[in-house]
Amino acid sequence: MPERRTWLAAALVLLDVILINMAFALAYWIRYEAQWVIPVDEVNYNPFDAYTGIVVLLSLLLPIAFKVEGLYDQRREASWLDEVYSIFSGTLIGIAVLVFLFFYVRPLVYSRLMLFYLFVLIVILVSLSRLVLRLIFGRLRRRGIGVERVLIVGAGDIGRTVMRNMIAQPELGYQIVGFVDDDPDKRVNIGRVHALGSTHDLPAVLHQQPVDQVIITLPWDSHRQIMQIIADCEGAGVRTRIVPDLFQLSLSRVQIDTLNGVPLIGVKAMSIRGWNLALKRLIDVVISGVLLILNAPLLFAVALLIKWDSPGPVLFRQKRVGRAGQMFTVFKFRSMRFGAENERYQLTGQNEASGPLFKIRHDPRITRVGRWLRRLSLDELPQLYNVFRGEMSLVGPRPAIPAEVEQYQEWHRRRLDVSPGMTGLWQVSGRSELTFDEMVMLDLFYAENWSLGMDFKILVRTIPTMLLGTGAY
Repeated sequence: MPERRTWLAAALVLLDVILINMAFALAYWIRYEAQWVIPVDEVNYNPFDAYTGIVVLLSLLLPIAFKVEGLYDQRREASWLDEVYSIFSGTLIGIAVLVFLFFYVRPLVYSRLMLFYLFVLIVILVSLSRLVLRLIFGRLRRRGIGVERVLIVGAGDIGRTVMRNMIAQPELGYQIVGFVDDDPDKRVNIGRVHALGSTHDLPAVLHQQPVDQVIITLPWDSHRQIMQIIADCEGAGVRTRIVPDLFQLSLSRVQIDTLNGVPLIGVKAMSIRGWNLALKRLIDVVISGVLLILNAPLLFAVALLIKWDSPGPVLFRQKRVGRAGQMFTVFKFRSMRFGAENERYQLTGQNEASGPLFKIRHDPRITRVGRWLRRLSLDELPQLYNVFRGEMSLVGPRPAIPAEVEQYQEWHRRRLDVSPGMTGLWQVSGRSELTFDEMVMLDLFYAENWSLGMDFKILVRTIPTMLLGTGAY
């Protein structure tokens, strides 16, 4: 199924490029050959081949703009008007970029009226193509061609409503393979829809049944169970969507469709990948390198204070788990007495953190200088070296120790899909006052919604958090 979606997206891109070129040829004919509305002076006449570079540029720009507008996401529940709006917005963005380039680079005097014709024609042609495709796909899906096999989690009122709407709209192309529910009283066949067991049976069901998509219709207080279900589906390579039931989930809700009034929310994949990852890495290298140079006097001063305050090395080295589970050595200024790690087992009863974390508000192992360093987060400055080496990022999830990872539930492991950071949403949202699950929720939200703007906001919010020592101990 993912391969089919990829090929279809590629075919749509190719179709759009062809239509863009057709629109360009038609716009040129209307402006320079037919000369509708306003005649063209000989001085302002441009031959068709003078626009070759513009055609190539627009053929690259518009598919990118359409992708940003979600036009290739193949959302079956989206209406034709939704697609027209995306086409209008994407075309407007592409033309605006062209006008911007014309303002700074003017190899020729291009016709603004022709650009207007081009804008209108692209919107019309691409919109009509989508309408025709909707009619064709609707007929094929009614005949069982190109359908998505759907498994529904939850057979309550919401789950049954989803089933009814899918059966009532065969043109959407959904084939319900069955449902799972933890309530034995609900695990009975509903018409043509078969009961396939409980949610605990989901991994086996996904292995045995050909499923393209899982729709979760569980109640609001089941979000931990929902996270586990999502992890099971991701492990099986199955797309997951959620029908909200008055609950808030940490995952991004960037694609909202409706099925006869029933909202379907798409679960967004990690956004820090591909070009986004390369851009983030470039920024990390530049900023960490500059900060290491500028903070050299401060680093030296802190090292002297640590040496003066207590015996032992200046730096604390510890194995941490990075992106994709890769082990690396993290560097921090030592804030505890030498050998403090060996005393951890004796202090287990005083642990105040939840989950795999280990935190003590008044940890007796912390030195005088160390308490001050932790309050201002200065103990983490050597991690700039980890960032420069590519083991960490300036912003990201809190770097975990191996003992914590061993206690992770399956959905916790999604935070390892991105590089750990010196600061993050967990840092500016309470730090040590957060529960472990709350911290993971923030990490996943960050990974799913990453942008340069979000990184900038987190870095700015980190400054007062460091100065005030909010939530640190």
